[in-house]
Amino acid sequence: MKTIGLIGGMSWESSAEYYRIINQEANRRLGGVHSAQCLMWSVDFEEIKRLQHEGDWESLGEAMKDAARRVERGGAGFIVLCTNTMHRVADAVSSAVGIPLLHIADPTAERIKAAGFRRIGLLGTAFTMEQDFYKGRLQQRHGLDVIVPDEDDRRIVHEIIYRELVLGQVRPESRQAYREIIARLVERGAEAVILGCTEIMLLVTDEDSPVPLFDTTTIHAIAAVDRALKPD
Repeated sequence: MKTIGLIGGMSWESSAEYYRIINQEANRRLGGVHSAQCLMWSVDFEEIKRLQHEGDWESLGEAMKDAARRVERGGAGFIVLCTNTMHRVADAVSSAVGIPLLHIADPTAERIKAAGFRRIGLLGTAFTMEQDFYKGRLQQRHGLDVIVPDEDDRRIVHEIIYRELVLGQVRPESRQAYREIIARLVERGAEAVILGCTEIMLLVTDEDSPVPLFDTTTIHAIAAVDRALKPD
């Protein structure tokens, strides 16, 4: 088993889910009392959040490169960046180390295509929904047609993530708001919806949507186990 190098803390709430899912999946496949061989470098999210909202992606890239080098020195065979938004600096991370990065958008897109969907709604932080680093990869590398909520709905989705979900707060009124936003994406033709922020899975499940939801946290974590167990 390769050692999985996790860069977490963005937020720790979703990083804990990564750890749980990875170990449960490793045990399901290997049996006994097996668990995953992994290590995590977890950052202070307050500083990351500040730099994100200041638009200082250069500093964020340096922080992620430093984290990647740490897990590489620790013996990781590949890197899992436990966040969608920080894949904004994925290329910088990849260039800083000699081990591969498992990009969160790729296994998500493969799952979507295998299920036969092409027109996909995307929920996430404003950075993920509005910038091209994520949508562009889904469109250009995987041929998906990606639609995002309108401006007011994007603001609601973003604020609930940063004001509630990263703190582990799950509120019924916020779940209802997400349900309504998902329904509006479906009205615009979304065949399925990507939960493109690793905390959203704390708030909504398939029961909250008339179309399938693709939870990037679970998909990414299981893909990490696939990579760890795959022979060289």
